[in-house]
Amino acid sequence: MAQPTVAQYTLARLAQLGIDRIFGVPGDYAFAVDDAAEKVPGLSWVGCANELNAAYAADGYARVRGAAILSTTYGVGELSALNGVMGSRAHRLPVFHLVGMPSQRIQHLGLLTHHNLGDTVYDRFQPLSGAACCVIANLTPDNCIDEMERVIREALRQSLPAYIAISQVNGNMPVVGTPVEGKKLSAVKRQGSVPTELEAAVATILSRIAAARNPVAIVTHLVARYGVAARATEFVKRSNLPFALMPNDKGTMDESLPQYMGLYSGIWSSSPAVCEAVEAADLIVDVGGLLTHELNTGMWTSVPKQERILSIQDNWVRAGDKVFLNVAIEDVLAALAARVPTREGANLVKVEQLPVVGTGADTLSSDAFYPRLQRALRQGDSLVIETGTCMTRLNRMLLPAGVSAEGQGLWGSIGWATPACMGVEMAKTSGRTWMVTGDGSHQLTLNELAVMGRYKTKPVIFVLNNGLYGVEDVISERGHPYDDLAKVNYHLLPQAFGCEGWLTAKVTTVAELDNALDRIEAHDGAAYIEVMIPGEESQPLPESIIDRAYKLRTPSAG
Repeated sequence: MAQPTVAQYTLARLAQLGIDRIFGVPGDYAFAVDDAAEKVPGLSWVGCANELNAAYAADGYARVRGAAILSTTYGVGELSALNGVMGSRAHRLPVFHLVGMPSQRIQHLGLLTHHNLGDTVYDRFQPLSGAACCVIANLTPDNCIDEMERVIREALRQSLPAYIAISQVNGNMPVVGTPVEGKKLSAVKRQGSVPTELEAAVATILSRIAAARNPVAIVTHLVARYGVAARATEFVKRSNLPFALMPNDKGTMDESLPQYMGLYSGIWSSSPAVCEAVEAADLIVDVGGLLTHELNTGMWTSVPKQERILSIQDNWVRAGDKVFLNVAIEDVLAALAARVPTREGANLVKVEQLPVVGTGADTLSSDAFYPRLQRALRQGDSLVIETGTCMTRLNRMLLPAGVSAEGQGLWGSIGWATPACMGVEMAKTSGRTWMVTGDGSHQLTLNELAVMGRYKTKPVIFVLNNGLYGVEDVISERGHPYDDLAKVNYHLLPQAFGCEGWLTAKVTTVAELDNALDRIEAHDGAAYIEVMIPGEESQPLPESIIDRAYKLRTPSAG
């Protein structure tokens, strides 16, 4: 049998992890990769509207499948995708970014090419794109097999993107050596543990939990990134520890568990009860590494003190002044789930659904929209949450049993959700994918609707139309013309973009929303609903809270 080319081998090796899509935009220097995508069994090309959208889509896909492939040409292509890949780094997602390079013959001859700056520095963009990644490789026929094992191991070990450069000429040459037959991602041991450190870490954690009077847990999105959310769930259930999530971690754990207390985020917590429970705890078991950025802590209105935190990170544990190294999170959680005793009489906090308000001809409002959305979600569904005012409400909403969620609150690149929704939808094998976005965010990437229609995806999309960048009004003041948006008839877009069979509607009253949700329930296909929300809802936060976030005022003397 003939040896695969470098491009074919690279894609086939990544596909062995369980990746069945490659997101990208075709480009001449990347033709070797583009052509290989047509020849690798089980792998399908997804041509996105632009490179940034492709990176967002790969990000969404990786959240479900554990890893993703992104393909761009060098220079203009990779730099267009860079913002999206940076977001994947912030949110700890292994996205393999394949970049097509000019032929080494061109480079050795010192010829000037397009997509460059009029000189012969062909690798000048690698440090820029590589800054979003944990590992960089330039593949040749001779090093391809070995380098791919290194790249895959590092990307999975650190749960971060990888940069893989393949020149157009090398991509079409056969690999040298014996190809490796890889495993599915679920069967890959991503990190190893030193036994003595692991035993000491687990014993310390168990001792601290046993000695605590009122411990709680906070579980972060890292358990999902390393594929150990089930083990985190087993630990919580076995220990009977009350647990909370923070905004960055929405949907990581099943929120129907009796141990779930709600969203903890300082003054933005989902209830006073969860805020009081966390702040009164004498031990916080941090599973995955707390991120204390402003949106996660209600503008830093509540940041847990380090002395109360026992932190289980990806490969290290901190308990007070003790730090245990080279202890993989999967091994720590497995040992804890097997050995932790069940606490009796835990002070569990009951979490309620949002109350349904409004009827009939009442004008639609956020208060009427979110409770109805909450009740429309079903087990196995996924909710994609755009950055903006909708994020603050959706994060506090109790998700039904078996419903997951994905957001990008840390990186916070508006427009992410629309292509990411497509990636999530393509990665799922069952259940619906729902998305909520504001109109301001949606305008940045709505051209990806055409790609959704082309590939027959079936998302359920709600575009909240208030005619402005509402979140900007919330964090500044009303009335700035730069917050106003171009007027778009959003509900007409699916037809214009060739999305066949989509259920579309524009709803302005509670009755119209109820009718649209009933139709969605009965519809086996995509839906796109333009939801009219009054712009007046976006009122500025108190000046003291805004200053807490941006630190603009001169501090008082003394």
